Amino acid sequence: MNDFNQQVIDEFRANEGRVGGMFDKAHLLLLTTTGAKSGKHTTTPLMYLPDGDRHVVIASAGGADKHPAWYHNLRATPKATIEVGTDTFEAGAVAVEGEERDQLYARMVAQAPQFAEYEAKTARRIPVIALVRS
Repeated sequence: MNDFNQQVIDEFRANEGRVGGMFDKAHLLLLTTTGAKSGKHTTTPLMYLPDGDRHVVIASAGGADKHPAWYHNLRATPKATIEVGTDTFEAGAVAVEGEERDQLYARMVAQAPQFAEYEAKTARRIPVIALVRS
């Protein structure tokens, strides 16, 4: 894990899920997945889109040409631990496809415009994942 992510995780946990700087006022969660190859637990801070009882995350990797590691981990083991604010819970992960995927991605762009830039930077179709409390 890089130092930046660790600083965000530490700040999140120290401040009941609130993080300043570029994440000030953003919906942020911590996603802990099981490594597809290593079996180790890895925590990643992610912006999310609230959608009813679901937390929707976008596997943008900042517009990189490869999916992020956490996405591969969820494909191998579609369950994770989620931290939102002071709440920690288990969740199942479901890929969202088709028109619903497009609508959710557009809602994320409306909330966080940089996601439009990420989509423009890559030829891959960026996956949208719904996290549902178990």
